[in-house]
Formats: sequence, C-alpha cells, structure tokens
Amino acid sequence: MSTLIKRALDAPEPGKRIPPLQSGDRLTAEEFDRRYAATPEWFKAELIKGVVYVASPVTLEEHGGPHFDLIGWLALYRVATPGIRGGDNTTIRFPNNRPQPDACLIIDPLFGGRVQIVDRYIVGGPELVGEVAATSESYDLGDKLDVYRQFGVREYIVWRVFDEAIDWFVLRGEQYERLPLSPDGIYHSEILPGLWLDPAALIRGDMARVSQVAQAGIADPKHSEFIASLQAAAARVRP
Repeated sequence: MSTLIKRALDAPEPGKRIPPLQSGDRLTAEEFDRRYAATPEWFKAELIKGVVYVASPVTLEEHGGPHFDLIGWLALYRVATPGIRGGDNTTIRFPNNRPQPDACLIIDPLFGGRVQIVDRYIVGGPELVGEVAATSESYDLGDKLDVYRQFGVREYIVWRVFDEAIDWFVLRGEQYERLPLSPDGIYHSEILPGLWLDPAALIRGDMARVSQVAQAGIADPKHSEFIASLQAAAARVRP
C-alpha cells in the first residue's frame, strides 16, 4: 500500500478533526472549550474578550519561580482558613472569556461563596486572582484586568517581574483602585481578612519573611472573626 493511500485511510473523517488553538484565533467560548478539551494536559491557553492566547514556554527566573512563591504564600492562608479554596492555573468561566490565572482564592460555595462550581470549573468572579506578569504584562494589566473587573473579581494581584513591583487592586463599585500599603510596607487584603503580604520580601525571594508576615495576618483577630462568619454561613447553607 502506498504511503499516500495509507495517509488517506488514516485521516479523520470529514467534520471530526478538531482544529488546534492558536494565538490570535477569535472564537466563541463554546468553540474554545471544544478545542481546549482536545489538547494535551500540559497545554495552556486562555480566551480573553473572544481572542485566544496560547502560553509560551516559561523560565524559572521570570515566571516559574515567582509563580511557585506566589502559590506558597497563598497556600499558607488557605491552610489556616477553613472555607477557602485555592486554584493554580485553573480556568474560570465567564461569558465569552476563559482566563486561566496563575493563582486564585475563592470562598467555597458551601461556606457562602459567590462563585459556583459547574462541571468542576469555577463560574463567576473569585475573591482574589493573582498573575505573574513577565512577557504577559501588557495584557495582564490591559484586557485581562478589564475582564476581571467586568466580572467581579474582587481583588487582583499582578506581580510585574521585570519591574520588580507588585500591584494589588481592589474592586470598589465598578472600578479597580490600588490597595494602599500600610505604613510598614504591608498589603492587608480588604476582602480576605488576615491575608497579609510583604511585597518587597516576595519580590526578593525572602520566603521566611513572607511567611512571618502571613502568620501575623492569620493571628490577627479579624481573621478569627472571618472564620466565624464563614462557619456561620456554612451552617445556613447546609440543610
């Protein structure tokens, strides 16, 4: 059998081949979901305002390392706060958008959270989203910021690696405003009481200091009050 004939026999039937996702494609959310379901596990892509963005390979210094440290900091809060769940590269389903942020925190729906978990995906705006922006800075602070604002992500953190800066935005009304630093240079979340960050320490990779400040936030009375409110909400939600 000739190679040409074999290829013809092995080819998928017309209409069954799923096109690959490519940066710049303009797709509906439904078509994006269909194509993404056919990609390998390691593949990462997002749909922002109907446009596909396929992730490039990442280096340790510009993305992998900062991403790891960001997750480590958020994990400390998740461990200490029953009712809080976290995600790493988890797709969020918004109308005509499928962002896949580097990190997010949600209040579990069973503890009164705003999001829904549908087909194992987050639907709705998380309490907090975090992005590590190296080569992606222009759209992390542009179209993606606008999408997170539009769909009610209450706090948004962008770590601008090349600028050695961390921006923390809080949603007030329909606009994002910058969360001010405390006099001692600490960010205190307004939405998740007890979530504290020393941005300078995180930027320089001083995770011992990051942990120290995180533990101080967890020990703050406002954090205990927040846990009590989550438990009360869970009692109302559960039959």
